[in-house]
Amino acid sequence: MSQPVIRHDLPLGLCFREAVDAQWRNLISLSRFRAPAALLLPVMLLWVGMRAGFGQVSPSEIVNPQLKALEQTYFPQLEALNRAIRSTKFPFTFLLSRYVGLDPQHQTEADTRGLEFVKFHDRLVLKVTGNYNAAYNADLLTENERASRTFNEVIAPILQLVPEEIPAQVACDAVGFEISYHVRRRNRSYDYEGKEILVVVLGKADALGYSKLSNDSDRQDLLNRSEIFLSGKAFGLALGGREPLDVEGLERSVPRKPERASASAPTPTSNTDRRLSSVKEDPRAGFEKPDTKASMGTAGPASPGSSPQPGSDKPEVQAAPGAAPSPGDADRLQVKYKAQIDELVREGLAKFHFVDYAPPSFAIFRNHVVLQLTLRNPERFERESTSIYKRAAQSFDLFLAPLLKSILEKVPQGEEFDTLDITVLNGLASTSKASSEATDFICPIRPLRQFAEAEITSQDLVNQSIVLVNGVRIALNLQQVE
Repeated sequence: MSQPVIRHDLPLGLCFREAVDAQWRNLISLSRFRAPAALLLPVMLLWVGMRAGFGQVSPSEIVNPQLKALEQTYFPQLEALNRAIRSTKFPFTFLLSRYVGLDPQHQTEADTRGLEFVKFHDRLVLKVTGNYNAAYNADLLTENERASRTFNEVIAPILQLVPEEIPAQVACDAVGFEISYHVRRRNRSYDYEGKEILVVVLGKADALGYSKLSNDSDRQDLLNRSEIFLSGKAFGLALGGREPLDVEGLERSVPRKPERASASAPTPTSNTDRRLSSVKEDPRAGFEKPDTKASMGTAGPASPGSSPQPGSDKPEVQAAPGAAPSPGDADRLQVKYKAQIDELVREGLAKFHFVDYAPPSFAIFRNHVVLQLTLRNPERFERESTSIYKRAAQSFDLFLAPLLKSILEKVPQGEEFDTLDITVLNGLASTSKASSEATDFICPIRPLRQFAEAEITSQDLVNQSIVLVNGVRIALNLQQVE
C-alpha cells in the first residue's frame, strides 16, 4: 500500500500570550547558564500552567448568548476533550486549531483552541477543527483515498474520545470535524503542494455511538447519512474505496428536518443559516464563529443581530419573496453555473488576485443566496501604525474597488442570487510576528453594478453593504479614517 509523502513539520506548539513567550525565552536563557534546578522549576511550572490556561475558548469571548451558554455549561468537558486529543498519538502530527489550512511554520503561532460550539445549517454543532501534517501524493492516492485515510487516522480516533468526555445529554444537535491536510503533486517540470479540507458533520447520536460500531458496513451507513464536504463541495466518502460514492444516491440527499437540541438549551436568537465558508487561511475558516454575520441590516456600530433604527439612511437588505433558500439551492447553482465559475476562477487567478485554495462558491446567508469570492491584497499593512478601520478602507478603495467592474463582468448572470460576499485577505507586518486579517464586504449586486458604472459613490455602496473584520461587524466611513 502506498504511503503518503510527509513534510518535515515543526514540534507541537500552543498559542501563548507575549508574557508566556517571554517567560519561556527567559527559561531558555537561564538554562544556558546552567541555573540551579530549584530556580528553574518554578519558572517551568508557571509556563506550563499558563500554557494550559489558554487551551480552550473562554465563554467570555463568545457573543451569541445561546452558544455562550453552551460553552459555559460544558467548559470542563471541552477542556478534558482538548487534553485527551492533544495526548493522542496520530500517525502524523495533528494540531487542534481554530483555523484550518495553516502551513506548519505558522501552526505554532496559531490559536490552538480547536473545540467550540457553533451554528451550521440551523443546527448546534460541537466543532473539532485542526491541521493534519500529512502530505499525500495526489499521483498515487485519489481524493476519496486521501479523505478516507484522514477520516480513519484523525476523526475516528477522536470519535473514540468524544463519549468518554462529552455527556450523552449534551445540548447540541451534532458533532462536526473540519480537518485540513496537504496534497502534493510532482512531475519533471514542477512540484506543487496544496491543501484539502475535509468536513464531516455527524448527528449527535451517531457521533456518540460511532465507537460501538463493530464493522465497516455499519460505519459506512453512518457516513452515508452524515453531511460530508471536501474542499467546500458535498462528498460521498467511501471508506477504503478508491472512488467516492454518488452524493445524489445517499440518504442525506433527502431533505429532512434537523435534530433539535435538548429543551434545556437556550432558545435560538436567530434562524440565520450560517454558511460553511471556504478556507480563508489564517483569520477564519470553515464553520462560522459565534459572533459573525448575524445581521444583513444597517452597517452601523450596533451589535450583531440588531435591527435598523428609524430614520436610518442605510437600508436593510431584504430577503427575496417566497420560500427561504436552502443549502441545496446553493449546491444546484454551483452545478448550473459551473462553466462560468470555472472561467471566473481562471480570470481571477490571473488578474484579480483570487486565492487558489478557495474557489468561488455559492452559499446561504440570512435568507440570501450569495456568491463567495476570496482575494489576497498584495499590499501589506503595518499592524502597529494602522487601525482595522483604515486597513478596511484602504483595502476597499485602493485594492478592491478598481477590480469590481472587471469582476462583475465575469460573475455569472442570473436572478437566483443577489449578493456577493467578497473576502479580502490583508497581510499584517508587525514587530512581534507577521499575521493576516480577513475583511468581508457583503454587497448586494444591484448597488455593486451602480458603483461600477459610476452612478453611486464608494461610500454609498458601503452604506448598503455589511463590512466584517475577522468576522466582527464594523461601521466604515471611508473618508473619515483616511
